[in-house]
Amino acid sequence: MVFLRCEALRWVDDEPQPGLVEVRFTDAHHQQWAFIDKWPVFSGDDLAPDSRYPVEVGVLCNILTTGNTAGTSDTVRISVTPWGLESLEGRVEFEVRADQLTTS
Repeated sequence: MVFLRCEALRWVDDEPQPGLVEVRFTDAHHQQWAFIDKWPVFSGDDLAPDSRYPVEVGVLCNILTTGNTAGTSDTVRISVTPWGLESLEGRVEFEVRADQLTTS
């Protein structure tokens, strides 16, 4: 399994159960993206309203391609659809730096 490293920034709401968190990351083009979903969707420690934010979490992803249009191998195109996740803007595919990915 491959995960995109992100940060949970805040607890959003207790409903629906088990609670929603806001998670953000910055892509390879320096654009910031956000997700809001139930906290178990994100790998890492259990999150709660009183957790000390920000907290590093991971988003399960699929690798679509490696390298960008300029031919460099330091970027990876990913999809965050394994858990049905999408950004607040409705995006599911992103180009990220290879060092933003982990297998744990």
